[in-house]
Amino acid sequence: MDILLSNDDGVNAPGINRLREALITVANVITVAPDQDCSGASNSLTLRNPLRLTQHEEQVYSVNGTPTDCVHLGLGLYANDPDMVISGINAGANMGDDVLYSGTVAAAMEGRFLGYPALAVSLVARDHAPLVHFDTAAKVVLYLLPHVNAYPDTSHMILNINVPDVPWDQLKGFCVTRLGNRHRSEPVVRTTDPRGREIFWIGPPGDAADAGEGTDFHAVQEGYVSITPIHADLTRHRALVDTALWLEACHVPT
Repeated sequence: MDILLSNDDGVNAPGINRLREALITVANVITVAPDQDCSGASNSLTLRNPLRLTQHEEQVYSVNGTPTDCVHLGLGLYANDPDMVISGINAGANMGDDVLYSGTVAAAMEGRFLGYPALAVSLVARDHAPLVHFDTAAKVVLYLLPHVNAYPDTSHMILNINVPDVPWDQLKGFCVTRLGNRHRSEPVVRTTDPRGREIFWIGPPGDAADAGEGTDFHAVQEGYVSITPIHADLTRHRALVDTALWLEACHVPT
């Protein structure tokens, strides 16, 4: 199996390196990741500056761009197409609304856009404690990998996987989940730099709001690996009829 591996935490992040170490025991892996932390980059592309590919060791590269850039450049390194794209292991959760901002999920999604089944993998801390068990998340990927070809529709496969930060033998199992929702994020933090100039920091994300049974938040909180099938179609399909009726009532030509 040929795998393109990327992330958003950067080429030197512990998560991607632990996952690469695990994957190379069962697959041919090319790693292409950002040269710095690009958390929150979402699906952004670098269009106004040239991109540079830097080799660090055999089949390990960094790019001076976003996770999405990395997938595009990484695919160019293959003489033949890879079998799939894997993004992670992210240092922290990518649950609920996080997927809209996540560079980890974006790299997987770009792999899917370009025609490959994809996994996005994240390790979720408990109570903001330092992350420890990257090995657990790597084992989750190795456990699922032999079964990818049996997925009902690999042509549309993007699985967002969140793993509790516990030892492997403490996982309670695997759950198929839907995305939950967070409360609105905290306000912008307004402060000054050492020279007295005003600066701002984006506020931290809100706590889980929709976190009931069946959500990714609930599964991870209960000690299960959360697996959420996602797609890039943002259409609110059930609102199409109501929107058409509203537009008709506006007497707007259609």
